[in-house]
Amino acid sequence: MNILNTKSAILQTIREKSILKQLVYKNTSEVFAQLKQVLENLVLEYNTELQDELDAVKLEYVDRGKSEVQIRVASDILVFSMYSNVFQFDRDHAVWQKDYVKQKPDNAYSGIINIYNFLSDSFKYNRSEDLGYLVARIFINQEKHYIVEGKRQMGLLEHDLSQSISDENSLRKIVETAINYSLNFDLLVPPYDDVKILAVADIEEKIHNAKIKTGKRLGFQFKSDDV
Repeated sequence: MNILNTKSAILQTIREKSILKQLVYKNTSEVFAQLKQVLENLVLEYNTELQDELDAVKLEYVDRGKSEVQIRVASDILVFSMYSNVFQFDRDHAVWQKDYVKQKPDNAYSGIINIYNFLSDSFKYNRSEDLGYLVARIFINQEKHYIVEGKRQMGLLEHDLSQSISDENSLRKIVETAINYSLNFDLLVPPYDDVKILAVADIEEKIHNAKIKTGKRLGFQFKSDDV
């Protein structure tokens, strides 16, 4: 009887978790598709305002498939990347303090869309060792509620999973906040001690391919709430 009960419990969990995760993934995919449309429209809108400027100043939209899209803004590239997996918030996360999750723990399962900031030259010159930085990440749950975790300087980002529902306006707000943050996140000179020694092979490669590691905060440890 215990074996039968255990088997029944396992099968029930498989069914419930499978349905839940498929729903979360479906919602995340739909939000990501909407996000791509928001990005494309935003690029067209901004370029209309910049039509008298040089092409290098204008924004560029690049669709890289089902789970990734990029926009170039001046010397920056923002990469929006959707995970194929579904995650649950750890028990120390602030979402567990809300009745919305306490009373319905399944609401803590979320898909993730990451926003990374790279230098556009890193892609232009194929500098594969250059660094990108996680600017923010968007969590979407089974009810299409969302929160955004990111740098403190981004400001005004949603952190109440029970209140915020993703739509075109909220996604545009996230995108423009990420753009504004990235444009003001300036490139710093790498520490002298990090670049004072270079092997012959390294300098030959640098001369041939211009592959010296570059990033806005080379040697800086990323923290989720500050720069």
